[in-house]
Amino acid sequence: MYQPSSEELKSVEEWFAEYDALAEQGAIEQLADLAVFPMNLATDVPDGYAAVRQWTRAEYIEAMKEAMGGGTAGLDLESKRTPHFLSRNLVVVETEATMTIEGQQQHMHYADLLVRTEDGWAFQTMVQGGWGYGWPAAERG
Repeated sequence: MYQPSSEELKSVEEWFAEYDALAEQGAIEQLADLAVFPMNLATDVPDGYAAVRQWTRAEYIEAMKEAMGGGTAGLDLESKRTPHFLSRNLVVVETEATMTIEGQQQHMHYADLLVRTEDGWAFQTMVQGGWGYGWPAAERG
């Protein structure tokens, strides 16, 4: 099992600090700069099965504009992230987050796969249950 150094752990924390700051501003293009495309997505179809797909940069930008609008500022977003290093270059980060929208708290649990590139960390896979509305269920083979 790979044991990350304190510097490696710090580099992931710093990457998420940058990501969170850009998300707060609604800087979708800059968020896309922090990713590797095609991006893998895994979720599930409500009352169904798992659903997977890949997004191009353009698809990611369109989806994030819809999801984030003008950014996450004002959502009172709190995140607890737990990195699980698979190797020096691959880390799955599990996140438990709470945000408040119009006085209502919403809880989220999701994971991201970060990959180390020549330019630093980049996210490549997003995994979160429950947002595959209209997506076809995954099929084997």
